Amino acid sequence: MDLGLKGKVALITGGSKGIGKATARLLAEEGAKVAICSRTKRELDAAAGELEKSTGGEIFTVAGDMTKPEDVKRIVDATIERFGRIDILINNAGAAPGGLILDLKEDDWAAAMQLKFMGYVRAMTAVIPHMLKQGRGRIVNVVGNDGVKPIAIELTPSAANAADLAVTVALAEQYGRNNICINAVNPGPVATERWDGLVAGIARARKITPEEANQRAVRSIPLGRICTPEEVANVVVFVASDRASFMNGAMITLDGGQRKALLD
Repeated sequence: MDLGLKGKVALITGGSKGIGKATARLLAEEGAKVAICSRTKRELDAAAGELEKSTGGEIFTVAGDMTKPEDVKRIVDATIERFGRIDILINNAGAAPGGLILDLKEDDWAAAMQLKFMGYVRAMTAVIPHMLKQGRGRIVNVVGNDGVKPIAIELTPSAANAADLAVTVALAEQYGRNNICINAVNPGPVATERWDGLVAGIARARKITPEEANQRAVRSIPLGRICTPEEVANVVVFVASDRASFMNGAMITLDGGQRKALLD
């Protein structure tokens, strides 16, 4: 199936590892020109080298911190300078610290909203004017199922994700008339570098071992396993493609039917 991505320009935040890197690989395989950003230039350059070797595609890197408005502007401007346009924005950067409400500090809530929510808002704010000039665009926000299936041990991710989903739907309604489609993909547990940290947080909150926390997570998913980054990337790239041309304001849950009550 031709996804119609050849020659398109995609910017992926959090693109040096995990879901972002898997998405960059698939986009490059489809013929897109890809810009990836994250905070660490060394990790970006390593990822770009690997991706270019395996796909033969063009990977541009630009380091920056999505909590800093000036960095977000610089990332977008550098991508436009390199490729002349941005057709696709994949918002993927950032995580939020889990924990029960009595264990969370003010700084935990602020950190969650600054990166996982405001980072997405900053990127969209910087990219949408360019898409308006082009007369089209696709934005995919990789959010998380905490936004639709909140749980007490993941309060700050639940809050940030719910805010991301609200903005996704509102902006989809506003900019759909401009042929800018904005959608969200909500993964459950994914086997990335970050997963061990999430498991450790669940273990602390429930006062169990990380091994038991991981087993509970697996049991909570009817499919009996954790999702892979590539499985998320498959959905993200489809949603960003011309094959999803009538998809706008969608919130796609990709968690294998997870039942979070089984985490307790």
